[in-house]
Amino acid sequence: MEATLRWVLITAIAPVAWGTNYYVTHAYLPAETPLYGAAIRALPAGLLLLAVRRQRPRGSWWWKAAVLGVLNMGGFFALVYVAAQLLPTSTASTIMAASPVAMMLIAWALVAERPGALPLLGAAAGIGGVCLMLLNGTASADIRGVLASVTALLMSSLGYVLTKRWGAGTDVLASTSWQLTAGGVLLLPLAAAVEGAPPALDLPAVLGFAYVTVVATALAFAAWFAGLRHLPAATVGLVGLLNPVTGVLLGTVIAGESLTLRQICGLVLVLGGILLGRPGAGRRPAGILRTRPSPAP
Repeated sequence: MEATLRWVLITAIAPVAWGTNYYVTHAYLPAETPLYGAAIRALPAGLLLLAVRRQRPRGSWWWKAAVLGVLNMGGFFALVYVAAQLLPTSTASTIMAASPVAMMLIAWALVAERPGALPLLGAAAGIGGVCLMLLNGTASADIRGVLASVTALLMSSLGYVLTKRWGAGTDVLASTSWQLTAGGVLLLPLAAAVEGAPPALDLPAVLGFAYVTVVATALAFAAWFAGLRHLPAATVGLVGLLNPVTGVLLGTVIAGESLTLRQICGLVLVLGGILLGRPGAGRRPAGILRTRPSPAP
């Protein structure tokens, strides 16, 4: 149980970092070049992790890295970049809050992880909590941003489950570096063809990209994939609900917004859903009975 909690906490680094990414992208990064923005985010992070681990792909991992690089990194980053520019942070975060359900269903189909009643109940509670925190009926939604968010959600959910299926026996940092590098390399020629010359960056944009590359990408994805290696996909998906929670708390700290009673209740629901859906929730007493059928004399 202590090991499980440790991996949950490690995994939580990722959605907390990603929750800040929407704000940084919207506030500091150029809006007109999502392909370059995604490439600048992915490629340096991949090369950084590659320099740390110094392992090259072998065998089938050459094509697996390309597939996952598109699903988890290149295509996903570009779509998230578009969504962050077109949608309010709360709206984009709310859409992505549906990812636990998508991950559960895809994991059920691809890796035979049938979701139990408690993870499903935890997902429902968590999504309800996110909606309680974020949906106020006043934010307008650009349909292009909504489509970008939904597509990014489906792509990443499939990519994360495939990473879990293919990643057994592979070093986490190495496989993460391959995916990031592949995603960045595939994006660069597309960005040059569609967006022309790279954007000119001022100091805030440079610092913003540095934060997004190192913290919200290299560190975050290493923690996320490590969690996928040690936890069920359903649990990892629930931990991902900390992404919109971070967005709300960030707005409170930076923008000076106050938390309403409704938001506090939503936050409690999200955290309760994560605890409810963790591995072993509700099953510990039965496990004790199985392993210790009779008390010591």
